[in-house]
Amino acid sequence: MAKGIIYLMDTCVDGLVKIGKTGVDNFQSRMANLERDGYRRIGVLKREFAIEVEDYDEKEKLIHEIFSKSRVGDSELFSIDINLVKQLMTSLEGRVVYPEDETKTDIFEQATEVVQSKNGIIPNGKYKLRIKNSISKEYASATMEILEGKITVKAGAVLAPLTTLSVKGWIAKRDTLNIKGNIVQEDFDCNSPSMAAAIVCGRNQDGWHAWKNAEGKPIDIYRQKAISGIDE
Repeated sequence: MAKGIIYLMDTCVDGLVKIGKTGVDNFQSRMANLERDGYRRIGVLKREFAIEVEDYDEKEKLIHEIFSKSRVGDSELFSIDINLVKQLMTSLEGRVVYPEDETKTDIFEQATEVVQSKNGIIPNGKYKLRIKNSISKEYASATMEILEGKITVKAGAVLAPLTTLSVKGWIAKRDTLNIKGNIVQEDFDCNSPSMAAAIVCGRNQDGWHAWKNAEGKPIDIYRQKAISGIDE
């Protein structure tokens, strides 16, 4: 069976992704070409996930078939939540090529959390985080606002030093923030509660237990209610 790479790319059009394949030796050049030249009049593409697998032709066809109702014409473009595709692709047996240094389990969990967050599990409102850093002994604190599944960390968040945060995309997001001292000057958006908590705390953090509601209960109570089917 031929070995190759199946890749997933985001586009400049919200909710539109590209799912394709390439040879192992051609991956870097293929990504560079697509990111530079675009695809089917879509001018901005960005690599999101890639995995090296056996029998890659058939596996790509299977993924295309699974998402066929979301396919745009005869192209490799699909109108679908990118995190649903990540959930499926991380189930394939193979080696993660991109992002480097992240495991399939981590990528699957991140994608699943984003899907859960967008599904309105967490009620609209504001939630608090206050966690003491074991190294600096200072507190990281922030307010997170949820509005129709959109997650915003409010200006005034107090950040802890960057220590064991391992998700490169989250580190890159933190690097873009307008920070004076250790205080964020502007609101910023996140894809999931754990992303928001990790950026504030400077380390990998389970946001479902870090963020608390007005009663001091972790927002995981809403996820558990959704899983069990119990209404609040």
